[in-house]
Amino acid sequence: MFLDVLQRRNPAFLDAVVALHQAGALPAGTFAIDLETVRANAASIAAEGRRLGLSVFAMTKQFGRNPDVCAAVIDGGIPEAVAVDFACATATTAAGMRLGHIGHLVQVPVHETHPASALAPAYWTVFNEEKARAAATACREHGREQALLARIHSAQDSFYPGHEGGFKAEDVLDVADRLDAIEGAHFAGITTFPALRFDPETRTVAPTPNLRTLEEAAATLRNAGRETQINGPGTTSTVTLPALASAGVTQVEPGHGLTGSTPLHAVEDLPERPAMCFVTEVSHTYAGRAFCLGGGLYIDPVFPPYQVRAYVSSEPGSGRLVDAELPDPSTIDYYGQLDAPDLAVGTTVVFGFRAQAFVTRAMTTGIAGVAGGKPSVMGLHRGDGSALTKVG
Repeated sequence: MFLDVLQRRNPAFLDAVVALHQAGALPAGTFAIDLETVRANAASIAAEGRRLGLSVFAMTKQFGRNPDVCAAVIDGGIPEAVAVDFACATATTAAGMRLGHIGHLVQVPVHETHPASALAPAYWTVFNEEKARAAATACREHGREQALLARIHSAQDSFYPGHEGGFKAEDVLDVADRLDAIEGAHFAGITTFPALRFDPETRTVAPTPNLRTLEEAAATLRNAGRETQINGPGTTSTVTLPALASAGVTQVEPGHGLTGSTPLHAVEDLPERPAMCFVTEVSHTYAGRAFCLGGGLYIDPVFPPYQVRAYVSSEPGSGRLVDAELPDPSTIDYYGQLDAPDLAVGTTVVFGFRAQAFVTRAMTTGIAGVAGGKPSVMGLHRGDGSALTKVG
């Protein structure tokens, strides 16, 4: 879905990954990320966030918490991260980012509460009072008081399957009082996910019922004399920030916006350009198809099923698009299949789908110097952000 946009809006990056792979510098099975483009994307989002008075926390899971990419995000003006889980928190802080938010979407496990507190998150989301007390206890032991965000929900809200949870929005005043009463913590605000969602039929981004729930709960809190933080993640890019700000949101969390791969980027040219692709190679042919090595063939399912395509090339500027068939998500992605039996073993294969590197076994790497025509591969990392040693 994003390959056409990559070809059109960042062709130098596409040529760079082909050249680097063919030279042996970029291994097959790697998510490559254009550091200069990420920096520019982050700068665009950061500038609009400042204009609107929003706090901006970067979501790094989609590029595998790669520390070189984290550095590019910081250089672009976003120094704080949101951690989707505890592994994300440790990786982003090790990469030099401050921890702006933890506990949302994934609650902090019981025995990781203490080390999570040591990372001094600015905000910590809790789904229930038990998690609030655990966070507060750990923070007291570190001599600090924790600002808590309460995940709230109402009957009309819509969640992705498996994302449900939180306090009833109708009880928000009582929730605020109960969290304030816990020694070592205080109520700081409310959150949900998603606040915005892409509609594939209209090809637009629209507010969810969840955002309305946040607005109503925030009004209830204000009427009771409470000012509150409103955290509103979901499909975040430069162009969606005004809608969130007008709804009262105070904290935004761009993820795919940093790599130019929110669903809206697939159908409109937004300020952010595409900055990420999956690079692999042809392994063998069988029954009229070329097989390419997998490891990172998980597609974030924000679109209805569509014909996946791959860009295949043996030298920069000479590639073509071919139809591809990827393994079902219920199977291991050892190989993808290409409708191109003429491809030689070792041919570079590039996919431009919407990625979630942290749930794959693929490597990640930042590519520097694309704009200057001298691209180079930075360090190789696993999907959890830890470093790898290149073989060969």
